[in-house]
Amino acid sequence: MAVEKKALKQVAAPVFICLVWLSSSVALASPPKKTFKVVGFYPASTEQAHMSFINEANRWFVEAGDKYGFTYDSTSNWANMNTGFLSQYQVVVFLDARPDSLSQRNAFKVYMDAGGGWMGFHFAGFALTPSDFNQDWDWYHNTFLGAGQYVSNTWRPTAAILRVEDRNHPVTKHLPATIKAAPNEWYRWEKDLRANPDINILLSIDSTSFPLGTGPKLYEIWHSGYYPVVWTNKHFHMVYFNMGHNDIDVIANKSVDLSSTFQSKQQNKLIVNSLLWLGAKGKQKQLN
Repeated sequence: MAVEKKALKQVAAPVFICLVWLSSSVALASPPKKTFKVVGFYPASTEQAHMSFINEANRWFVEAGDKYGFTYDSTSNWANMNTGFLSQYQVVVFLDARPDSLSQRNAFKVYMDAGGGWMGFHFAGFALTPSDFNQDWDWYHNTFLGAGQYVSNTWRPTAAILRVEDRNHPVTKHLPATIKAAPNEWYRWEKDLRANPDINILLSIDSTSFPLGTGPKLYEIWHSGYYPVVWTNKHFHMVYFNMGHNDIDVIANKSVDLSSTFQSKQQNKLIVNSLLWLGAKGKQKQLN
């Protein structure tokens, strides 16, 4: 019997160790707890290059939420831009769009003034008078974003090297000095953001990117200049990204994607960093 007990102990010990290892592995493999909620607003219809970005963004944000611990919902119903609906979320994302009605705009401003988080992409910053998207929202374009109206853009969508302007910001502090962005249609703005004390430019186009764009029109190719592409406003929990326009080809009335906004791992890290920073800020505000 003593021999049998000794043998059982010898067998039990490695089994116990194995069970502990397996339970630890399962714990490590478990998805992170969802700690904040994000909602993306997007247009029901828009140009194909923007819709290509929107479709992949809605998939990518869900996957990122599962990996990094947040819930992502999306809607093309802008009637949801009201204080009751927005109060459920710590971060609001504008995917190549902005609210147009006065009530929606007022609800968004109330949300931001109360400490909500916001991330906007590409066309979310666009305004040009006269056009289908007039600059008729001074608080948003001149105060909140600080960029004023759109002036011009590069063409075709082209990858760029971006320089990190602020290495100490939580969004950028773990990034290298420069990153390679995915192909994009890059915007030039009416106002010089460097002259605005409320704006903190996080990344700009590095001079090694020039010439930027392929034309065919010569003014669509940039050879020099200063172009901020990611920035935040010091008075709000927000980050604007100029990215959000994929390169596509139209063949037989069908769009074929030639690029992905999420093909750059470094750019993805920047977006995730921004989401986690905004989510933490929004969560803290709600708890206060």
